[in-house]
Amino acid sequence: MHKLVRRSVAAAGLVAALALTGCGSSDDAAKDKPSTTPTQAGGGGDAASGNIEGAWAGVTESKAVSLAVTGTKAVLLADGHACTGEVSDMGKQMLSLKCADGNTDRTMGTIESNDGKTLVISWDAGAKDTLSKSAAGKLPTGLPTGIPTP
Repeated sequence: MHKLVRRSVAAAGLVAALALTGCGSSDDAAKDKPSTTPTQAGGGGDAASGNIEGAWAGVTESKAVSLAVTGTKAVLLADGHACTGEVSDMGKQMLSLKCADGNTDRTMGTIESNDGKTLVISWDAGAKDTLSKSAAGKLPTGLPTGIPTP
């Protein structure tokens, strides 16, 4: 189980790095824009801990789910699907993603809660993910154990 989560977190970091570096603008344009880093999600923590930027990982229905967020850009790996998109504030923080293979299980999600350590996302297609914040180079704490791998 730890290998599956470790691979998922590593893959999310790699995909995030590749996807997010290709989505930037020139340095001059970036200097002229205000910061758009997502802040407080409804339902948990203060503005500093409510920031969803960083790497998150968890297990939903015995399958690894990884999310990486940098600024307003997001990359999600879940159930064999790689999805990229944006974080926006529509009264609550929302994830609007598009999966490379056309899957729509996790394309529109609402941040239900975030205390800086645990992030809960409800997806329009019905899934609900509970993810733990990942420290650089470390697995998140609180992941379930003993789940059989496919």
